[in-house]
Amino acid sequence: MASTVSPDPTGHYVQRTLRWKGASHPYCVWLPPGFDPNRAWPAILFLHGAGECGSDGVKPTRVGIGPTLEAHPEAWPFVVVFPQKPLEDDEWWEHEELALKILDTATREFAMDRDRIALVGMSQGGHGAWFLGARFPERWSALVPICGYGRPRMGRRVARIPVWAFHGLRDDIVDPADTRRITDDIRETRARLGLPAEGLRVTLYPEANHGSWEPAFRESELPKWLLAQRRTPTQPKP
Repeated sequence: MASTVSPDPTGHYVQRTLRWKGASHPYCVWLPPGFDPNRAWPAILFLHGAGECGSDGVKPTRVGIGPTLEAHPEAWPFVVVFPQKPLEDDEWWEHEELALKILDTATREFAMDRDRIALVGMSQGGHGAWFLGARFPERWSALVPICGYGRPRMGRRVARIPVWAFHGLRDDIVDPADTRRITDDIRETRARLGLPAEGLRVTLYPEANHGSWEPAFRESELPKWLLAQRRTPTQPKP
């Protein structure tokens, strides 16, 4: 379905609702400056943290990447999809079907390039990025888990995907050792497979606590790096 949204020189959000399995699921989509539905756009699926759970569809845009898109829209020429997890006590893997259904619906409406869809998440969403990256490695052009957690062996499942992981070394909510262990596994797996080391980036902020998404989204190289990534035709499990 082609989008009927008019171009906007500044970028803006549109709100949508997915009717699925007998329930309504509101979500937001960011359309970048000059959005034109007649060309294919690089895209991001953004998984929020615990504090943005709910059913309004809007809170996920207020923390993390959303404020950066609004402050510097010219630097982020992406369509960004914001699903919302209803309950704080749930993990994203419990709602993976909903997140992917929303992504697929938005992909059809908003002319998203299926070979350039990155998965980005923070905190609970960082765990979601590791987990959905490991579960569906063939879908993503890149992963950006920020202050995420998970099992080290997730690393070998995403080793063929470009990854840029972030964490604050003073994080007292999610242990930065999780990011270190997962990325160590990626590094070892990439070496074993003969893949180039530059496919993995890790940024650890010595002074940052849990809110390491703030300096992460201020990294001017991050959107440039994301733009350079493309999904390979097959990204098999190593």
